[in-house]
Amino acid sequence: MWTEEKLNDLLTTPSSALVEDMARLPGDILVLGAGGKMGPSLCVLARRAGKRVAAVSRFSGCEERNYLEENGVETIAADLLDPAQRAALPQMENVVFMAGRKFGTQGREWLTWAMNASLPAFIAEQYRASRIVAFSSGNVYPLASPPGCTEQTPPEPVGEYAMSCLARERAFEFAAETYGTKVLLYRLNYATDLRYGVLYDIAENILEGRPVSLRTPCFNLIWQGSANEIALRALLHAQSPARKLNVTGPEVLSVKETALRLGEILGKEPLFEGEEGETALLSDASPAMELFGPPGVTAGTLIEWQARWLLDGGGGPGKPTHFEERKGRY
Repeated sequence: MWTEEKLNDLLTTPSSALVEDMARLPGDILVLGAGGKMGPSLCVLARRAGKRVAAVSRFSGCEERNYLEENGVETIAADLLDPAQRAALPQMENVVFMAGRKFGTQGREWLTWAMNASLPAFIAEQYRASRIVAFSSGNVYPLASPPGCTEQTPPEPVGEYAMSCLARERAFEFAAETYGTKVLLYRLNYATDLRYGVLYDIAENILEGRPVSLRTPCFNLIWQGSANEIALRALLHAQSPARKLNVTGPEVLSVKETALRLGEILGKEPLFEGEEGETALLSDASPAMELFGPPGVTAGTLIEWQARWLLDGGGGPGKPTHFEERKGRY
């Protein structure tokens, strides 16, 4: 039976490959923006793999901070947009930059640009001597047919959120070119941890009798535990000029087929709306698979786990991915 404790333990148990890479990685790890959906599990994963980790976030709630400290992660409460608080942060040899803003962009575009464009420029300057993995997004690419965009696909962001993601990348690229900062731009598509993600969104629609849109016909995803492992191991592959890396699973999943399989396990037939489109936000992550191997959990297993999570009473934070959005409005 699924429980929060079981899920968190799975997400934060390091593989032997991660332990080996963390032993090779010199210095400690500073995680900026550690209070989001992926940050707490990434920090605990790194700690359990043998690294000293300091997690920075506003920590508006105490739950994430308590969880981190109980698992040996140092925490620093700070507003990264405040210059004085930012200047007081410690220097560390390795930085994982996870701070960012997506949902709520519509109507408050100025704040999204501050978080996704201005802040990265300040951080890139402040940590010019560090090794940096900067979380980005597959949203910098255009919509594509399978197998999706490669790192060589020219950016074509749709909407202000996606544009600001590209601006974030350019700020870190500037540091790599100007100061020789070692940077890896981590272009992620749809991490899944059962409490949120594309599978959760589809399954929730099925259970609540809402139609599943087929206008975006397919998607990528990756187990969050694997996504976090790749982010940490990628510190060893940061370079100057900055390296771009797509991070997602090797499969392209059909929305319709996934919904039918989820419905089969959940015992409820899904409803559909719209005609199946031809393009989606898709990334080809072949280079990441070559560097780090396939994700530790397959898409088929994640579909099974997702349904069982909900049947066992598991919930989520109420933050849908909006994977079906095609005009970049978040």
